[in-house]
Amino acid sequence: MAAGSLLALLDDIASVLDDVATMSKVAAKKTGAVLGDDLALNAQQVSGIRAERELPVVWAVTKGSLKNKLILVPAALLISAFMPAAIKYLMMIGGAYLCFEGVEKLAHKFLHRHEDTDEQKQALHAALSSADTDMVAFEQEKIKGAIRTDFILSAEIIVISLGAITGAELLAQILILSLLALLFTFVVYGIVAAIVKLDDVGLWMVENAADPMAALKRGTGNFLLGLAPKMMKLLTIVGTLAMFLVGGGILVHNLGALEHLSHEAVHLAEGSGVALAGGLTGMGVNLIIGIIAGAVILGVVSLGAKLLPQKTSEKGT
Repeated sequence: MAAGSLLALLDDIASVLDDVATMSKVAAKKTGAVLGDDLALNAQQVSGIRAERELPVVWAVTKGSLKNKLILVPAALLISAFMPAAIKYLMMIGGAYLCFEGVEKLAHKFLHRHEDTDEQKQALHAALSSADTDMVAFEQEKIKGAIRTDFILSAEIIVISLGAITGAELLAQILILSLLALLFTFVVYGIVAAIVKLDDVGLWMVENAADPMAALKRGTGNFLLGLAPKMMKLLTIVGTLAMFLVGGGILVHNLGALEHLSHEAVHLAEGSGVALAGGLTGMGVNLIIGIIAGAVILGVVSLGAKLLPQKTSEKGT
C-alpha cells in the first residue's frame, strides 16, 4: 500500500515536472524579445567602467537583478491567484510598452543620433579623465541605473511568462517562474560578462603574440576586438525587431478585431501555396501592428510632455 502511494506520488511529481518543462519552453520563447533587449541594454550600462572592474560591476548588477525577481515573482503569482483577469491587461500593457520602447529607440537613433551620442561620449570621457571624479560613486550610479533598467525588463519577462502559463496549477506556476527567473538572470548576465570582456581578451591576444602562434593570436585578437562592437549592434537590432514582433503579437492575440485581421491575412497567404507564406504573414502583421501601436503611444507621450510644462507654467503665473 505504502509502495503504491509512493509510486503514485512519484508519478504526480514526474507529471508536474513534465508540464513545467513543456510550459517553460513556451514561456521562454515568448520572452525572447525582451531578453535580446535586456542583453543589449545591460551590456551598454557597464560601458565606461575600468576593465578590471567590469566583472565585479556585472556581478553587483546580477545580485540586484535577483533581488528584483524576489519582489516580482511573488507579486505576479499573487495577482494570478487573486486577480487572474488582470494578467491579460498586464500583458497588453507590457506588449504596448515593448512597442513604445522599440519606436522610441528608432526615433532616438534617427532623429537625435549625432548630438546625443557625441554629448554622451564627451561627458563620459570628461568624467573619466577628471581627477575629481569619484570612481566608486561612478560605479554605484552605473549599478543603480542597470538595476532600475533590469526591474522594468524583468517585470515584462515575468508578466509575459505568466501569461503563457495561466492555465497551469499554482505549483507549476511557482516552479516555472522561479526556474525562468534564475535561468534568465544567469544566462543574460553571463553573456553580458562575456561580451564586455571580449575586447580585453582580444587586446591581450594581440599584445602577447610573441611565440610561434603569434600570427594566429594576433589575427584572433584583432577579430575579437572588431567583433565586440558588432555584437552590440546586432543585439540591439535583433532586440528591437523582436520587441515589435512580441509586443505586436501580444496586442493582436488579445484584441479581437486585430486577431481576426491577422487570421484573415494568414489564411489568404496560405492559400497562395507559397511555403512559409502563412507564418511570415503572421509575423508581418505583428510587426506592423507593433510599429503602429508604438508610434501612436510615442506621439501621445510626446504631446503630453509638451503640454504639461505649459499647463504648469500657466498655473504658476
